[in-house]
Amino acid sequence: MTTLYSFCALAGCTDGVNPYTGLDQGNNGNFYGTTYQGGSGYGTIFEITPSGTLTTLHSFCSEKDSEGNCTDGSYPQAGLTQDTNGKFYGTAYTGGSGANCDGGCGTVFSLAVSLRPFVKTLPTSGKVGAAVKILGTNLTGATAVTFNGTAATFTVVSKSEITTAVPTGATSGTVEVTVPSGTLRGNTEFRVTP
Repeated sequence: MTTLYSFCALAGCTDGVNPYTGLDQGNNGNFYGTTYQGGSGYGTIFEITPSGTLTTLHSFCSEKDSEGNCTDGSYPQAGLTQDTNGKFYGTAYTGGSGANCDGGCGTVFSLAVSLRPFVKTLPTSGKVGAAVKILGTNLTGATAVTFNGTAATFTVVSKSEITTAVPTGATSGTVEVTVPSGTLRGNTEFRVTP
């Protein structure tokens, strides 16, 4: 085991304290998570590289209303989830502007960190001919699907789903979908099995 980072390494614990939950790996290869406390005192959202370089992306309770409530939330106890639009989503235990809770009843938030949209395959492996769902954002108008460069036939089911099958000649690698806005790449390698 290798310790990559020890929290509260900065004066005032601006990097965060008490990371209660696991990490989510972004499609850029870095990891993202939350701390329950630290930052401005009410928790943080952070990014950490596989080598251990930590960057604090947001300190909770940085936005307050006229009554002093943390409108952006406070004390996140859960981790983050990256959507195929590239943004991360999460929850904070308290804060917000709920009228029935002193100090707010919590928030649901999104955080954009300039990561590209991507596609996700279900499953992430299969034999030639196996059915595959491709999930993403704004897939309407897709003109091509490839498995590591091998073209596949496909059907656009909705703006967030494409159905296809592993094409003959496909090899393990990246699944790509060409849409009007550009090319969306898979967030993990698709493994073609024998």
